[in-house]
Formats: sequence, structure tokens, C-alpha cells
Amino acid sequence: MAQSFARNFTIRNVLLAGILLMLAGDFMFALNDAMGKWLVASFSVGQVVLIRSIGAFIVLGPMIASQGAGKLFDIEKPMLQLLRVVATTLDTGLFYAAVVYLPLADVMSFYMAGPIYVAALSHLLLGEKVGWRRWLAILVGFCGVLIILKPSPAAFSLSSTYALIGSIAFGFAIILGRRLRGTSDTTLVTWQTIGTLIVGGVLTIGAWRTPTALDFGAMLLLGVVSCAAHLMITRALKLAPASTLAPLHYSLLLWAIVFGLVFFGDMPSPRLLAGSAIVVLAGIFIFHRQKVVETAVPPENVPKGVN
Repeated sequence: MAQSFARNFTIRNVLLAGILLMLAGDFMFALNDAMGKWLVASFSVGQVVLIRSIGAFIVLGPMIASQGAGKLFDIEKPMLQLLRVVATTLDTGLFYAAVVYLPLADVMSFYMAGPIYVAALSHLLLGEKVGWRRWLAILVGFCGVLIILKPSPAAFSLSSTYALIGSIAFGFAIILGRRLRGTSDTTLVTWQTIGTLIVGGVLTIGAWRTPTALDFGAMLLLGVVSCAAHLMITRALKLAPASTLAPLHYSLLLWAIVFGLVFFGDMPSPRLLAGSAIVVLAGIFIFHRQKVVETAVPPENVPKGVN
């Protein structure tokens, strides 16, 4: 009996550790997004992405050394790897392009639809069975996205288009990640970081603005914070079930609203809140149905913090 109690106590502690790491990782992602919005107000998206990618190697460097640089080139399905790099680069670049003009909460609301895109794309691209309840949730979720987007001639904007396309690219990246489960996290993150570094460098041509030491340090810190958040969430998914952690990821939207209000004075509109609520509820229901039908929820299904 004592052994059973000790085992249950350990399981509860491990589960709690996973939950706390997930919440901490989401907070770090939201902080990364707020820092990015502050920086793209003064520097080009390409410059921010370039220096952010360099900063990420402060974290990735020791991981690559531990794994061995040679393993970066020993990869499965090279074409899918390339497509994933393209998707994650689009995801990152378009996110920062969107927050130049849109409030954090508005952009984050599009990215909260990630599980909805994943469920739809899993059926179309992977042939996974999606029941009628989840298809209904997908449809409801898309209605929420339309409410956020408000696709009328008067309200439609290029920034909203960036956010929408970026969030769809994010969904593709998750699907491709599921096809590349045999690749280590270090290899996946390294190649996607190299992709953003190259694209950021190209976009910076002719748009370079010499940053102060403080601004340069902030852009490097952006990469460190993002990598740290990825590592926290990866570890959380190894300690607790994805179905338990997935709903917690929506705390990102709460932090986006808080940071947007405190640092940028952005007050979310009733339309945004209504659309976001629909998207969040649809996403949670999709995860719930995956659990009910005993379909394994891969860790990659949990949306990353965008950046």
C-alpha cells in the first residue's frame, strides 16, 4: 500500500511538473511575441528575424555539440524536411509582419486555430479518420476565424491576411512534424532556425538599420526566449499527456491580451473576443474527441507559441 501511495504521489508530481512547464513555456512564448512586436516597430521584419535566429543558436549550440553536428545531415525524408522549413519560416515571418500593424491578441487569435487546421489537414493530407463531431467542430472553428477576420471590404487588411496565411503555414508545419517523428527535436529546430536566418538575411538587404547595443541584445534575447519556450513545452509533453496540456496552451491568448493592453494599449474588441472564444472552444472539443475515440494525440498537435 505504501508503495502504491508513493507511486501515485510521484505520478501526480510529474503531472504537476508538466503542467507548470507548459504554463511557463506559454508565458515565455507570449513574452517573445510582445518583444517581437516592440522590435518590429523600429526595425524591419527581416532584421528582427535574422538577429533572432542568431540568438537562437546561443541555446542550440550546446545541443548541437551534444548531439553531434553530423546528425544534422542524417535526416529522414529530405523533401518533407525542406517543406517543413518553408512552412515554419512562413509562420515566423508572417507573424512578425502581422504584428507590425495588428494588436497581439488579434494575431494570436488566428494562431489559436492551429488545432482546427491540423484536424482538417490530417484528414486531407494524412488520410486520418475524422468523425462527424470533429468535422462539426472544425466548421464551427472556421466560423470563429471568419468572425475574427471580418472579411468585408471595409475591414479586410493585408496584416490580417499575413496572420491567416501564417497560421495556416503553422498548421502545415505541425502536420509535417508528425510525418518526421523520427527526427530529433534538435535537428528539426536547427534547420527551421537556419531557414529563418537565411530568409531574414535576404529580407534585410537594403533594409538594415544599425541597432543600439540594447536593441541588438533584445533581438538576440528574442531567439533565446523562443528556444527556451520550445524546450519547456517539449519537456512538458514528456511528463504529461498532450490531451491534458493542450487546453493550457490557450493561456497564450490571455497573455497576448494582457501584454497588448499593458504595453501597447490595445483593447480587444467584442468581435475579437467572441471569435476567439469560438475558436478556443472548438479546439478544446477537437482534443476531447481525439481522447474519447482513443486516437493518440501526438505531441506535435499542441500548437507552438508562433515564434
